[in-house]
Order: sequence, then structure tokens, then C-alpha cells
Amino acid sequence: MEFSGEKTHWNFVDEERKYINLPRRFSFGNNEADSDFTSARTSCVSAASFPLWPISPETPWTRSPVRASSSPPLLYHCLASLHRSEGNIFSIAVTNDFVFTGSASSRIHAWKQPDCTEMGYIKATSGEIRAILAYGKMLFTTHGDYKIRVWDVSLTENFRPKKTITLPRRRSFFSYGKKNNQQHRDSISCIAYNHKEKLLYTGSWDKTVKVWKISEKRCVDSFVAHEGHVNAIVLNQEDGCVFTCSSDGTVKIWRRVFRESSHILTMTLKFQPSPVNTLALYLSPGECILYSGTSDGLINFWEKERMSSRYNHGGFLQGHHFAVLCLATIKDLILSGSEDATIRIWRREAGNPFHSCLAVIDGHHGPVKCLAAALETEEIMMGLLVYSASLDQTFKVWRVKVYPSEKETLEKSEANDQNSKTTDCKMSPVLSPSWVEKKIQGSDF
Repeated sequence: MEFSGEKTHWNFVDEERKYINLPRRFSFGNNEADSDFTSARTSCVSAASFPLWPISPETPWTRSPVRASSSPPLLYHCLASLHRSEGNIFSIAVTNDFVFTGSASSRIHAWKQPDCTEMGYIKATSGEIRAILAYGKMLFTTHGDYKIRVWDVSLTENFRPKKTITLPRRRSFFSYGKKNNQQHRDSISCIAYNHKEKLLYTGSWDKTVKVWKISEKRCVDSFVAHEGHVNAIVLNQEDGCVFTCSSDGTVKIWRRVFRESSHILTMTLKFQPSPVNTLALYLSPGECILYSGTSDGLINFWEKERMSSRYNHGGFLQGHHFAVLCLATIKDLILSGSEDATIRIWRREAGNPFHSCLAVIDGHHGPVKCLAAALETEEIMMGLLVYSASLDQTFKVWRVKVYPSEKETLEKSEANDQNSKTTDCKMSPVLSPSWVEKKIQGSDF
């Protein structure tokens, strides 16, 4: 491994067409959002920017109800656009201090939040980095040799990460020639981490999911999860539920057997025969919603029942014209990146299935492969930093400002009015003139 803290020369571009030879075959419209704050274009299903694909009459699914807002709900601005011809970026991970990107160049770049200055990189010699995950001071990376590496990135001033674990561990001389059942047989495409149990989950194109005990540095469970490539894994940190999706068109829900390492299948969510590329989980008090992005351009979602813990299909979001490749959730927002080179930002209303598409960002010139988001502020407007990478070999940073929904604004206004009335009553009491006169004269009632 080679560690480097030197600044590499990325091209900060205002007009990517000067540097990218790819045609805009996936971009619809000529509006650019790389300068100045831009008002979001309304793109709800009921008032879409583009014509929507007709829905098959045989489909069992229902489109999610939507509501359009008369005022601009969101502003966005491209802070940085970085391009370098060293291979596509496949994965993004965000911590409080850094943003990490993994690419086909075998390099793991580290960028400082929020100005996105490059702090350095890790040069690996084991192939492309398909998936990365950051938790606390640990960075998990998957490599072309079908192995996982864990890095200590606690040193924030001088970027000098330390490799602490390689999974599976190198076999001893006495085990040479024996079959290694702990290692994946194909590219590791996705990764997830159970914070409480300290378990690392990896999904692979070899159709299996493996579970690693970090403290013991070994694989504690391995099972064939799907009939096709495993494309994504997400975890419910509250109950330990594991969700996987695959090119076979299914989403599966797994549970760990109590006090054991094995996992059992509890539910299969199967719908139209389209590959499922990505998953995201929305968690709030009393709510758990699973989102999946498919190659037909739809985002399906399932809501968890409180009593039975089953997941019922709630509908789908339609807007993308090609495959949905990546999803991310933050607060009540769902971010989706697609093969049509756009990023859509959706908002879900609390307590009901209504979704609104707040913005369509079309700054990329190729399929949007990965997304990540970090919260900047929650004051009057919610501020986000959104990181996106595309197969046009660009990495972009967006600053997003989201206005509160009409319902939230009304609730805050009513609360402020109530507080104002209470304060006025306390600060300015109305006294009876006769009571004041009697009080001055010392009379008793």
C-alpha cells in the first residue's frame, strides 16, 4: 500500500464539455446548475418536467400520491466539479471530517469537508475499489482481490491511515492447498456494518452474503442469498434486520438467529422482473420504510407494520427515464441517481405515503453511479452537502437548501402564535381601574 498526502491536480471545471468527450446522450434539457443558486424545477408525477413512461395495466403496484408546492421548495448549487481520467468512481463514504471515494484506479481518495480539498490518497495494489463504508474512525474497503481491508483514519490533520485488518486473513503455510471457504469468488459489490454487534456484511457477484466478526477477524456466516448478483445491502440498526437486493429482481429480508451467527430468510419482496440495483432505508420514530431502485427507472417503497413487522408495498416513485443506480436517505429526503445522468431529490410527508420531487439536478454527463449526503444545518432551511459521482469520471459537490414543507411552516407558525399570545398575556396583564383604585386606597375585597 502506498500512502500519499500530496495534492493531485484535479481539473476544476466550469464547463465539463471542454474536458469530457462523452456525448450528452443521457441528459434531457440544456439547463446547467453549475453556477449560482438555481430554483428547483417542479417534477412531481402530476407535473413532471418530462413525459412519463406509461404504466402497464397488468402491474400490481400503485404510484405514490404526490403533492405539488406553489413555492420553490429547494435551491441547489454546484460547489465543485472534479474530473480526472483515472477510472470511474464506484463508491462514496462520508464521515464528520472526510469524504472518501473508491474507484477503478485502485486509489482511495480523501477529501476534506466541506470545501472538498484533497487530503491525500491510499494507493492499493489489489484492483478496483467497488464498495467503501465509513463508521467512526474505521474505513472499510473492498478490493479487486475479493478481500476486505479495514483502515484507522483517526488522524485528521495529516492523512496517514493505518491498515488494521485484512479479511480473510492470509492463510498459514500448513493450510496451503486447502479450499478457502471464507473468501468471496467474485467482486464484492456492497458492504454494511452492524454497529451494536460489530458485524460486517459483504455482498458479492458470486450470489453470496458473508458475515464477518471484526473483533475475531473471521467469517462467522456465509449463505447464498440470491440467484443473481447481490447488488446492495442495508441494515436496520434498531432490530438488526438485513435487506439484500439482486439482479434476479428480488429484495430479501434476513434475520440473525438469536445468540447464533446464522441468518434465516424471513420475507421475499418480488415484483416486476427488473434487476434491483440499490436499496436505502428511512428510519424515524415509529416509521421504517425501505426504498429500492430498479432498472426500469422506478423507486419502489415498502412500509413496516408496527404490529406484525411485515413490510407492505406502499407504491412507487416514477420520474427517472433509465435505471436507478443509487439511493440515499437523510432526514425526510430521498436522493436518487440514475443512468439518465440526473439526480432527483424527493421529500416524504410524515405519516402518509405522499412524495414530492423537489428538484431534478442534471449537471452530470453520464450515469450517476453513487451518492452520499451530509447535514450542514437545520435552522430555518435545512442545508445539505450532496456528493455525487458519475461514469463520466467526474465527482461533484452540491450545496442544497431545502425549505420546510407547507405543513411544517403552518405548524411552526401556529406554535409561534401560541407562544406570542402566552407571552403577551404574561407581560401585559389587563388590570381593572376600580381594582387599582381600591388597591391604592388600601381597601380590602
